[in-house]
Amino acid sequence: VHLIPVNPVREDGLNPKSRKRIMPDLLTEPPAIDPVYEAHVYCNIPTIAERSMEGHAPHYFKLVSVQVLIRHGDRYPLYAIPKTKRPDIDCMLVPSRKPSHPQLEAFIKHMSKGSAAQMDGSLSSLPHFPSHSLCEMGELTQTGVVQHLRNGQLLREIYINKHKLLPADWTAKQLYLETTGKSRTLQSALALLYTFLPDFDWKKINMRHQWSTIFCSGSCDCPMRNHYLEEEQRRQYSLRVKNNDLEKIYVDMAKIVGIPTRQLRASNPIDSLLCYFCHNVSFPCTKAGCIGMEHFKVIKRHQLEDERERQEKKLYFLYALLATHPLLNQTVNRLQRIAEGKKEEVFVLYSAHDVTLSPVLSALGITEARFPRFAARLVFELWQDGKRPKEHFIRILYNGADVTFQTSFCKDHYKRSSKPMCPLEKFVNFVKRDMFLIFNSTSYYDACHRRAL
Repeated sequence: VHLIPVNPVREDGLNPKSRKRIMPDLLTEPPAIDPVYEAHVYCNIPTIAERSMEGHAPHYFKLVSVQVLIRHGDRYPLYAIPKTKRPDIDCMLVPSRKPSHPQLEAFIKHMSKGSAAQMDGSLSSLPHFPSHSLCEMGELTQTGVVQHLRNGQLLREIYINKHKLLPADWTAKQLYLETTGKSRTLQSALALLYTFLPDFDWKKINMRHQWSTIFCSGSCDCPMRNHYLEEEQRRQYSLRVKNNDLEKIYVDMAKIVGIPTRQLRASNPIDSLLCYFCHNVSFPCTKAGCIGMEHFKVIKRHQLEDERERQEKKLYFLYALLATHPLLNQTVNRLQRIAEGKKEEVFVLYSAHDVTLSPVLSALGITEARFPRFAARLVFELWQDGKRPKEHFIRILYNGADVTFQTSFCKDHYKRSSKPMCPLEKFVNFVKRDMFLIFNSTSYYDACHRRAL
């Protein structure tokens, strides 16, 4: 038998020789947009054990820091379809009910004792886990808790057990934890930390409150960011009114529930319908008929087309650069401190929303990434070269897939390097300087206040 070696072209553009393929494709992706398949991916129902590329590096490299940005787990809708019964979903945590996790029962007991935690401001008044027999609007579900218990467990096996990122006697100073002021983001963070930390000690949990969903902290004054966001919203509206199939579906659904079409559109039915879909609950019915899978498919397909056009038109990209600079700048500053030998904040967790992760992916140039699913995770790893200890590299991973070389600042680097990661200085230069070039500016302040050309 003559075996002829071939060099397959990989989807992510990587030379297949540069690293082993560890993660098999468990699902064969359909060639065209399949709204039902994409909705299943978005739901992220915990089923099969996940394989990931986190923590992979040449043996002589040392992992020195990990920063994780998550989207909260599965939640109850933020909007209701008027004149229909709300989806009947139980937000009590019941370990015997699927989906579950081996540590769910212990998690519930532990979360009940959290009085010693340091919680910023309004966070201290939020519940540590969901507990309503009929979910409240936007509340984390049991599925959402389990998704992040799994995330924490997966990251623990890699970063704690294998790479010893945190010692057994870790201190609060080695963590930096920040969440928005929603119960679903706080609870998602706690679920991940519970299975991640070597020992979940409430006295060492110091959770900071971030009032902004884009985590801009004290650098939120940016008129041009708002300008580009308004332009992007106009683009969205224009695409929607041109979609005749979508308009017909809205008219039909509005008749079923007995309200004006405009009111139905304003109630954002896709958010509610995704909850029915993810929890395998029948779509709502009235005396005039039922909302069905065809309605769902058309609205979901339009959402996917909108995401595709968003990538092409660049308005969102300009918004994303300005929206995410404060967060990326904080990330880079911390990585630089650790590269210089500081031992504090080696593990960072930001618990956030789709509107946080999506612009970060766009700003980094990771255009092929899917819209953030429930419990999505974006990870920045900092590595030290054991042969040249002053040299540091980063890897960026999205839901376990290595996307380092999809980034705009490192996409050509792998052609010239045998190392499967990106020099830290490339990321630093991008955040400190190159992000502003497209605005003909040299600083965040200038880019934020310079009029659009």
